[in-house]
Amino acid sequence: MKQSDGFDARRLRPRGRGGWPLRLGAALGALLAISGTLLTLAGLASLLGRGEALGALGTSDSAIIALVLGLIVLLVGVTIWRSCRRRLRQPNELSMARHLLKKRD
Repeated sequence: MKQSDGFDARRLRPRGRGGWPLRLGAALGALLAISGTLLTLAGLASLLGRGEALGALGTSDSAIIALVLGLIVLLVGVTIWRSCRRRLRQPNELSMARHLLKKRD
């Protein structure tokens, strides 16, 4: 039988860092996406002639700026949210090369 002096299986796994910064980043990305969606819809409503209740966004110049800015904020928010969610979902498996893993037919 093999001696396992000083062997610790926990050393094979990578040290997991806390997920809180990634969760906060995902929440911030979701909030940016929601606010970008609302800003886009407000600009679009103002362009379609329903901007009386929006005040200063009632003009067409302001509506176009709000629409473009809303789309930019939406894309940035979705990008941040997706990258944080992808990094949160990465598996914390053993740090072994793929060719050393068990072959399955």
